[in-house]
Amino acid sequence: MKYRLRHTTSYSYSWAVDISHHMLHLALPDLPRQRVKSSHVSTSPTAGPISEQRDHFGNRVSCLTLEESHTRFDVELRAEIEVDAFTPPEASTTPEWESIRDALAGDGFPAAVTESEFVHDSPFAQPSDEAIQYALQSFIAGRPVLAAARDLTQRIFADFRYDPAATEIFTPVAAVMQKRAGVCQDFAHLQIAMLRGLGLAARYVSGYIRTFRAGDDPESGLRGADASHAWLSVWCGPDHGWIDLDPTNNLICSDEHVTAAIGRDYGDISPVRGVVLGGGPHRIGVAVELLPQV
Repeated sequence: MKYRLRHTTSYSYSWAVDISHHMLHLALPDLPRQRVKSSHVSTSPTAGPISEQRDHFGNRVSCLTLEESHTRFDVELRAEIEVDAFTPPEASTTPEWESIRDALAGDGFPAAVTESEFVHDSPFAQPSDEAIQYALQSFIAGRPVLAAARDLTQRIFADFRYDPAATEIFTPVAAVMQKRAGVCQDFAHLQIAMLRGLGLAARYVSGYIRTFRAGDDPESGLRGADASHAWLSVWCGPDHGWIDLDPTNNLICSDEHVTAAIGRDYGDISPVRGVVLGGGPHRIGVAVELLPQV
């Protein structure tokens, strides 16, 4: 699939901001199944020199400063990307989930050192007892890891209501369990916390999902396509690696998802974050289009 992406974020402040510093996780990565053909980030007001670096997880990070007084800040990403389809392994051929758990624990010397970093709790993905008990209904003894994880994805999709008004950015996993509602960020954190609570490795993925316009197929489109999207990766062992799951849409991710960044949770890789001097209360607007190119 070939896509044209446009992602805009706007901040409207109550009064003037004198100076601001921002960190952006918007520079799309080239991955084995993802090729970035072009990418450009612009801001209004125009920022000074933009520096780039790599964070701990290998994501490209842009840092910029706005030194002129402003009451509105706009940042826009425009990009063209190619994404290859993914054919997942037959779920029944993946290892038993307990063997993955044991390899990640490794008696103090985990077999998968890099992956084991994603077994531990993180601020936005704290497992609760209720969440772990919910997950165990999918992770019965001896079940292949992908079969169990895929079943958990389907159950979250069926049991939790997609409702942008139900939660906020900092809503904890325990509250999402009680509300049985949230958005893509909540469902990704929820399933990550459940998997980690069982000793498995799970990563948070931010990015975009294909926009369906009126008349496109499927008619209902994909949930979460009007803003930046989030899903998760579960590690399925050295033979199968990381496999991306989208509980918001009950999918194994293929060529309708574009990856922006990978971390432990949203706090590691929020698309735009900053420190401002002045401004007061503010409003944020986000708009995303990821449209196929003919």
